[in-house]
This record gives sequence, structure tokens and C-alpha cells, in this order.
Amino acid sequence: MNIETIRHGLVAVLLGGESAEREVSLKSGDTVARALESAGFRVRRIDTAGRDWLERLEDVSFVFNVLHGPGGEDGTVQGALETLHLPYSGSGVLGSALAMDKRRSKQLWLGQGLPTAPFVELSEDSDWEAVIERFDKVFVKPVGEGSSIGMAPAATPAELAEAYLVARGHGTGVIAERFIDGPEYTVAILGDEALPSIRLEAAEGFYDYHAKYIANDTRYEIPSGLDAIDEAALGELALAAFRGLDCHGWGRVDVMRDLLHGFQLLEVNTVPGMTDHSLVPMAARAAGLSLEDLVTRIIAESLRAWGVR
Repeated sequence: MNIETIRHGLVAVLLGGESAEREVSLKSGDTVARALESAGFRVRRIDTAGRDWLERLEDVSFVFNVLHGPGGEDGTVQGALETLHLPYSGSGVLGSALAMDKRRSKQLWLGQGLPTAPFVELSEDSDWEAVIERFDKVFVKPVGEGSSIGMAPAATPAELAEAYLVARGHGTGVIAERFIDGPEYTVAILGDEALPSIRLEAAEGFYDYHAKYIANDTRYEIPSGLDAIDEAALGELALAAFRGLDCHGWGRVDVMRDLLHGFQLLEVNTVPGMTDHSLVPMAARAAGLSLEDLVTRIIAESLRAWGVR
């Protein structure tokens, strides 16, 4: 199967779903569907919140998955599509599941010798004072959410306990990692290529859900201001992190640059946002790719990866 076969068939765009990122997925899915149509593909939009979504795949030749968060980005949908022997965009079951789990991602990276901030798992029995004493300041995260949902910094035992309760409301696992003091970067991955990095700076606080999808004063620097050596090193690190989780096709790797420890991996997004605020289309434009070029390349790279899975 090749890109021309897909162009003469029918592409299903999975969007919406039931995760906390449903609204973002609806916007991303609409952007992808319109770009595919503009690029000459026949498209069917399918909201997986509907009970009949699997039945609507019956005459589809390729599935473009734009479901963000649990259910769509954690291997669940990928497993269903593999059972149906339907080729789809992005990473497979294993890569999706690993990338969605921030705890497992960091454990694998540490085992592979890749840089990521040290962390501890939190529970209701955690010693808040001991955690703060060890790290001084931490960032608390649910292990299985995206778009910075449920995340918060904490510098005191009381703040840590409160942040844990908030994060626990977004899943069963919570981690606290050493707070990283430095700029944040993101690197889009397309096949075996790292696209130009983007430096992110929220007007207030950190790069959270509001800064990503709502605010109009978030700053995006592309070129990111890195010199050629650091840009190449960041691209190589992003590719190593992506491959280290068995990810394929396309995605995005988030990194911070610690003033003492250098680049530190945060997470891999296997179904990144594709809204008008999103970073992968921005990086693609900097690399000379239109939105139509981007979605076509994602299909081509996903087909190539599908052949080796």
C-alpha cells in the first residue's frame, strides 16, 4: 500500500473522543480533515464518542488518528485498529502506551542513559516534607494526561500535598520531578527527521493548557535562538527519545534546558495538537512544508512504519 492507493481510497479522521482533551481534538481533527481534503484525499470525520465509530470504518483504507489523551493516544485505539488490520497514523500500541505514561517514559530514558529530571512517585502516604527536602522544588504531574492537564509546581509540603490531590483527579498515577529552571523547547518529529525546534514562553506561569490553546500572548520563537551545534544536539536527543519509546511516524518531543544539567526530556506526544495554536504545523512551516504537505507526509511516514511493525 502506498500514498496513491490511500488517495484513491477513503481516509477516516478520528477526532473528539471522551478524554479531557476532547475539545482540542475536535479542533485538531477539523484542521487535519480540511488539509487532507485540500490535498486531494476523500475524508470521513468520525467522532469516537459515538457508539458506532468502529462500524463506520468498514470501507476505510487508512485512519488518521487525531484523538488526544487517554483512549486515543495510549494504545487503546491503536490496538482496535490493528485488530481490524487497518493502517493508521502515528505510533503503534507499545510506543503509544509508553509515551502516554510519563513514569514509564522517564524510567526507560534513564535506563537508556538519556537526560531527564529525577522524580519520585507520589501517593496519599508520601512524606511531603521529605520530597521537598530532597528536590527543594518540584513539578507535579499525572502520569497519563496530556496538554499539561493537572500539572502544577510546588515548593512547600503544603503546596505539594495540594498539587497531588489535583493531579490524582486526572488518573491513578502521579509523579513529582525535580523542578527545571530554564527555557522550554519542543521538537516535531516527522519520520526520521527532527524539524526546527521551537522555544516556548508563556506570558504568565508555565506552558499550561491555557497557554497552549487559549492565550494569544504565548510567545513562540522559531528559529529558537540555539546555535547550530545546540540545535543539532537537541534534534538528535529528540530523535533518540522518540525511538527509545518505540515511537513511529510523527510526534513531538518536549524538552527543557536546565541551567546546570543541560537539556532534560519531559515527554513525547504521539498525537500532537493540530489546531491554529499548535506547534507541529508551526515547525513544518519553518521547514518549508504546507499543512497539506504535512498531513500527506504523516500518512507516507506512517505507512512506511506500518510496514516494519
